[in-house]
Amino acid sequence: MLRSTRQKTAIRSVLELARRPLSPQEILQEARRQVPELGIATVYRNLKALQARDEIRAVSLPGDAPRYELSSVASVHHHHFQCTVCARVFDLHACGLDLAAMIPPGFTLERHEITLYGRCAEHRR
Repeated sequence: MLRSTRQKTAIRSVLELARRPLSPQEILQEARRQVPELGIATVYRNLKALQARDEIRAVSLPGDAPRYELSSVASVHHHHFQCTVCARVFDLHACGLDLAAMIPPGFTLERHEITLYGRCAEHRR
């Protein structure tokens, strides 16, 4: 049984409100608004516990530390966009790709992950 604490409630709340995958450091920064004494070790401990309960899932991007999003978001097929200036990651909820033509003959596609890179609205030129 996972104990409900102010820290865990703050972390879960941050993930719910963010509507995008967050790094542990981003979670810490936002959760400290509710629990000022929150530390990074507590964030990692709670992320591990929430992941074990399948409440959150890790988003792995090449060359980057995992970020976390709610399992309810992760369970719906989507892709990601990472800003090359601020490194924030955003969900893309459309996938209009026809990958069947790209698959070599005799192969079977099981899944795909796509990350787009560019500048977020805040960092456009």
